Amino acid sequence: MRQLAGIELGGTKTILVRGAPGRIAERIEIPTTLPDETLGQAAAILTDWHCQNPIAALGIASFGPVRLDPAAADFGSILHTPKPGWRGARLIAGLRGEMDCRIALDTDVNAAALAEYRLGAAQGCGNMVYLTIGTGIGGGILVEGRPVHGALHPEVGHVRLRRVAGDDFAGVCPFHGDCAEGLLSGPALAARFRRHPSEISRDDAAWDPVSRDLAELFALLILTLSPQRIVVGGGVTGKQPHLLPRAIAHVPTILAGYLADCDAASLGTRIVPAALGDDAGPNGALVLAADILAAEPVAGAGRHL
Repeated sequence: MRQLAGIELGGTKTILVRGAPGRIAERIEIPTTLPDETLGQAAAILTDWHCQNPIAALGIASFGPVRLDPAAADFGSILHTPKPGWRGARLIAGLRGEMDCRIALDTDVNAAALAEYRLGAAQGCGNMVYLTIGTGIGGGILVEGRPVHGALHPEVGHVRLRRVAGDDFAGVCPFHGDCAEGLLSGPALAARFRRHPSEISRDDAAWDPVSRDLAELFALLILTLSPQRIVVGGGVTGKQPHLLPRAIAHVPTILAGYLADCDAASLGTRIVPAALGDDAGPNGALVLAADILAAEPVAGAGRHL
């Protein structure tokens, strides 16, 4: 069998896998530090795998913003990211090494959306959003089973939200202050609470504006994209499972009866936790690799070469 490999390049860690979608045979994690060090370590692992059994296709699922247009001069480069040292890093050149294989590139959240659609909580829902809430916030969007790219790719984490009256938390996003990421990410919650979120009781009123902010994000996604399903992953809701139902409970009030089928019961099945957990991104990278190997042009497999 021809070998597939995948990389999920995240803000804090990079995960390399080989196997097939839904069947990860080997997984290696390394810290995401500076580009030369991180990409160099990853390339060495890929080279070792390639020497054992040639890699036929590689899927790269990267944090963003990243240039996905193959016609662009900076295709495969990290753009204006807040992560120090990574602006301008060329991912494909740094990872390909001596491998002569097909490479597919997409965002980490688009890849995770593909994995949840093919294997997880969004099966049968070709129009869906994968939302990850962790160190940052990202949103992968599928329409008819294909990731949305457009001029760049969706940057759901940086939309602005209607704030709860009296909530004066300034947010932590270095670009926008109180965008969704600036209000709801792990670092945002630590700054808001002035301690680790795990130290805040699930019944504490401090969660009220947080759950309302998250509900505003859900309402925005429902009204603009009409997803059949919103799948929520990441460490914030994973470690604070009470936050998701609290936020869902606010959504009907925010929608104010405009969408009659968006009541609490239906939203409980439309907005759901991720089924694949930490394996969504790595499996998504393998989906990218499998798709680019299977067909040209690739159906819903990101940008490629």
